[in-house]
Amino acid sequence: MIPTTANFGPVPGWAILWLAFVVAVGLFAWRVGFLIRLLALGRPEKRWDRIPARLKQVLVYVFGQRRLLDEPLVGIPHLLIFYGFLIFATATTGMLLQGLFPGLPIPSVEENRYLAPVVDIFAILVLGALAVSSYRRFVIRPAGLQLTRDATFVNILIASLMVTYLGAESFRLAAGPAQSALWVPVGALLARWITSSPTLAASALTVHQVFWWMHVLTVLFFLAYLPYSKHMHLMAAPFSVFFSRLEPRGRLPAPAAGAARLGAERLEEFTWRELLSAFACAECGRCERACPSFQCGEPCSPREMVHNLKEQLLHYGPGLLRGARPTTDGGEPALIGGLISVEELWSCTTCLACAEHCPVMNEHLSIMVDLRRRLIERGDVDARLEEALRNLARYGNSFGQSERKRAVWTQGLGFKPKDARKEPVEWLWFMGEYACYHPAVQETTRTLARILQAASVDFGILYEAERNTGNDARRAGEEGLFELLREKNTAALQQARFNNIFTTDPHVYNTLKNEYPDLNHARHPILHYTELLADLFERGRLKPVRKLSTKVTYHDPCYLGRYNGIFDPPRAVLKALGVTLKEMPRSRRDSFCCGGGGGRVWMAEIGEAQSRPSECRVQEAADQGADVLVVACPKDYVMFADALKTTGLEGRLAVKNLTDLVAEAVDLAPPVAAGPQAKAA
Repeated sequence: MIPTTANFGPVPGWAILWLAFVVAVGLFAWRVGFLIRLLALGRPEKRWDRIPARLKQVLVYVFGQRRLLDEPLVGIPHLLIFYGFLIFATATTGMLLQGLFPGLPIPSVEENRYLAPVVDIFAILVLGALAVSSYRRFVIRPAGLQLTRDATFVNILIASLMVTYLGAESFRLAAGPAQSALWVPVGALLARWITSSPTLAASALTVHQVFWWMHVLTVLFFLAYLPYSKHMHLMAAPFSVFFSRLEPRGRLPAPAAGAARLGAERLEEFTWRELLSAFACAECGRCERACPSFQCGEPCSPREMVHNLKEQLLHYGPGLLRGARPTTDGGEPALIGGLISVEELWSCTTCLACAEHCPVMNEHLSIMVDLRRRLIERGDVDARLEEALRNLARYGNSFGQSERKRAVWTQGLGFKPKDARKEPVEWLWFMGEYACYHPAVQETTRTLARILQAASVDFGILYEAERNTGNDARRAGEEGLFELLREKNTAALQQARFNNIFTTDPHVYNTLKNEYPDLNHARHPILHYTELLADLFERGRLKPVRKLSTKVTYHDPCYLGRYNGIFDPPRAVLKALGVTLKEMPRSRRDSFCCGGGGGRVWMAEIGEAQSRPSECRVQEAADQGADVLVVACPKDYVMFADALKTTGLEGRLAVKNLTDLVAEAVDLAPPVAAGPQAKAA
């Protein structure tokens, strides 16, 4: 018998259910509509294109739970709860329809020989998953995971759904043996226990109805409660994944065209997709556990930044919807200096580790850079950063050196590299300022030039025409300076004659590849020098004359690895050299930042950090028992070489560029007198 056919006094059960249903759905619909209106406060942004690719994202990251499965203790329970939620949505829909329309022949899950056992088994699996997740939450308590009453209450609600369903099922089976043909192992086991007690067996039908009502009313309460709770992310997360950026990771979104002010600090200055990140955030702390600045005690928390954006939106958004700024609390205050501190914004290294580990694919970096753009406009800038930006504008490099000194590294090289502006070359070496100007890197630059000459690689450089590509200036928020540098570099590239481009610096690689739209990538492929070296070894253009017995570990640069997916070429070179490679626990996409990205290499230390990211990284390398920490980025070399001194690891660990190991293995000849450069074979 369907429980809603019974009367509660003069009121039929189906009428009570209809009242509860209308109230729950009404509250849910009103709240969801309100949240959508809040998102509409943001600036327009096109995210409706490439639907097949977006659906694939949902398939992989929502239904596949790909990022959560990286941590089995998190991913497997979450996967079971997620699919249990979907399965029970089907089962509960059938129960509700039967209860709302008791006179119609609506089939239910209980009558489906295939679906009934699946729901039955998943009830136990979900309860087990909740037990594991609760143990992790309340006993293990990983850093960054928020212990909120709301999260506990939602777990209790989910557990209640499972328990009440099993209770309704088992007492129904105990009351009606006609249903025993269905294979529902959990319900059948409980039903046998019920029928073994005459008292329970006699009241089985009544208890079944009690559990049925408890189940459907809990479902309706959950429906109404969800969009008002922290767990609104359960609804927002699939949309966050669907509307995630499909452009290359290294391509930063441009500022709003025609905006009166650069960047953002008020709600209507963010895009609707940036505001959606606030609702989608699960506050799981995965971003914090990956963030190098946060892990080293600096005042940077990607989770707090997104959470504070949500607090701002929920508190001041309703007033904006009414057509005027609220007068309470003095109007909507700016985020910067309010909920989000200036120090927090400048301590970000833009390494993208937060976005890499976010299960709902939130876009922390675009929010961070928009806030930084506003800081730049206000002039609220670290003094050393301000000096570096001023040097970039005046000299084209952050060192404040004359552009005519850009080729000073060629002194003592033994030959003069071609000028790609004056004669055609196969490879244009876009060098980056550290390779040219930094005294600690110049010798490595000369070494690479001699290696390329020995391999008969036809290459040239732009000499004084090259400028900093603007990668770090842009991520520091200086959009106008980035555009100026891009314009000058593009003009220089258009004057040069070359087929391919390679670069020493991953920051340069990222910018040329992803943020210089006028560069014809189909005609001029862009490589990092490690890719070029790997190809030279593979084709026999470079051959090691001796194997290196060195034990090494390799650091994946953020802008080469996490941003652009270049992981294997540097390792292929190390394999060709014969070294013993010991991977660090945090490698490849999980690599720990050196701490110099996003303009941080130019800034003073912020706050009272426990240690710098570079110090954490060299300690991690030393713990692997390696003799050498191998790097493929000039900034990494500078940061880690300095960290060896401050950590006292000099003598125990050396930092070497991959180029230097190649030179050792190929037994590079000493410099020769300058002469014509050999052409490619």
